[in-house]
Amino acid sequence: MGPAETVSLDTTDGVRLAGSYRPGGPDGLSYVLAHGFTGSSSSRQIRAVADELAAAGNAVLAFDARGHGRSGGYSTLGEREIHDVAAAVAFLRGRRPGRPVVLVGWSMGGSSVLRHAGLGGDADAVVSVSSPGFWWERGTRSMRVVHWAVMTRTGRLVTRIARGTRIGSGWVVEPEQPVDVVAAISPRPVLLVHGENDQYFPVRHAHALAEAAASADFWLEPEMGHGEHATDANLVRRIDAWARQMLVDSPE
Repeated sequence: MGPAETVSLDTTDGVRLAGSYRPGGPDGLSYVLAHGFTGSSSSRQIRAVADELAAAGNAVLAFDARGHGRSGGYSTLGEREIHDVAAAVAFLRGRRPGRPVVLVGWSMGGSSVLRHAGLGGDADAVVSVSSPGFWWERGTRSMRVVHWAVMTRTGRLVTRIARGTRIGSGWVVEPEQPVDVVAAISPRPVLLVHGENDQYFPVRHAHALAEAAASADFWLEPEMGHGEHATDANLVRRIDAWARQMLVDSPE
């Protein structure tokens, strides 16, 4: 496993993103890692996932979404982040032509990879962990806090100071919900992972996604919470094994 390389990505809508790239072996897959809201590619959780995948011989690109970490721009909560995912895929296609690209996203990143692929974006397989199926969840305390953070001036200021996340002014037009586009990813493989104890998005989000994408694999994980914070090494290894089965062992 070689050292991580600091890289820059430019999106088609003019945002420069910061990322970290771990080169893989010749037979490894290429992974894009998309963190959740207020996360970053340098978080302990994302670095642990990247290290685990790289140790298995894969190439891994983790990036800071717009408005997060060292990237420019403002967060749009999964709307324009599809351009971030597209830039990451383009980077890997350039570095490793011919190798399959797997998108893995958590929470906001999960909705971003689903929407990217579901709207026609490039990917060979998609893994969504703890993604919302639909917008405007207010049934959990955690999501009520998120709504305060993104929809009020005070909340946006606090989030910028406390977490370094810069949030945009809001959606002009509501973007397509993940549940509305997930079926269009087929015939490319899709894996939906959700924790039974997710404190942000109840399991009805995952069930809605699984129902909409009948061909997707669906793992409902007992005792698991939310996002990359609830993703352990065993789950990462299982995801990698799934991707290899889909793309290497039986690519047809």
